[in-house]
Amino acid sequence: MRDVARLAGVSHQTVSRVINGHPSIRDTTRDRVLSAMDELRYRPNRAARALVTARSNTIGVLAASAAALYGPVSSMGAIQDAGREAGYYVTVAHLGDLSADGIAAGLEHLIAQAVEGIIVIAPADRVLDEIVAIGVDVPYVTLQAGTAYAENELSVDQVAGARAATRHLIDLGHTNIVHLSGPTEWIEAFARLRGYEQEMIAAGLPVPEAPRGDWTAARGYEAGLALLADPAVTAVFASNDQMALGLYHAAHELGRDIPGDVSVVGFDDIPEAAHFWPPLTTVRQDFTELARRCVARLLAEIDGRTEPTPGNIQPELIVRASTRALHA
Repeated sequence: MRDVARLAGVSHQTVSRVINGHPSIRDTTRDRVLSAMDELRYRPNRAARALVTARSNTIGVLAASAAALYGPVSSMGAIQDAGREAGYYVTVAHLGDLSADGIAAGLEHLIAQAVEGIIVIAPADRVLDEIVAIGVDVPYVTLQAGTAYAENELSVDQVAGARAATRHLIDLGHTNIVHLSGPTEWIEAFARLRGYEQEMIAAGLPVPEAPRGDWTAARGYEAGLALLADPAVTAVFASNDQMALGLYHAAHELGRDIPGDVSVVGFDDIPEAAHFWPPLTTVRQDFTELARRCVARLLAEIDGRTEPTPGNIQPELIVRASTRALHA
């Protein structure tokens, strides 16, 4: 710090004020100090600062084992980027299981690192119940909607996305549309199922029972063999793109053409979706914007600031070649 001060022609106290974002520093002085830090490749010692300020500048993420899937991984990457931009470390605790003991162990891991706030990427109600039960005393938010803790939610509108996917198939003339659900302990999966049902009912169409999936292509393939063996099924809305990929495999084995015999819609718009053959119609979520809002809200709570609660982020239907009009 003294080397930076010497190069910038200021006191080491001024360098400290710049590092800590003190508002009284003139812009020209701040720029000179930052330039000197960059030239000397100086980085503040966060551990030492934590001893002085009694703050860890660390956000914790509590993630379920299924967080290895595209949506949660994208959320975690975006959270880390947003946290870093705000000057915070991000540490992740993966839940080996969703038992009360497993959740408590994950929370204890984060608390032991003195995190200043927690973001939950997991089946939210049971996790948030445990946060309340053990008395976690830091702010927390969840990237899911529809929990019993609405004041702690930020999410993409899953119901709206599912309704858009289902409405697209209905508008193409399909009436026998089946939904391949995700695991319904995940609030996103339950919300997508609810959106599908709402749109079918609004159109006056029968709602067949939705087979339950587990987010994997293997389960999409297994369910697809059963679903697509019925020639009356002309459209399937899968709760994520990986399961849609499994449906493609099943359709190929059964000799059913996509989209000639059956239209398929997914959810998430994984990077590979545009390269399925045919390219997959799907619902895109803006994980970067969701993470940015989440981190901003959490940091506001950490700092004791009150900010307007943003609404849910609206997803976007991406129409590609896996869907077409019935009998077109």
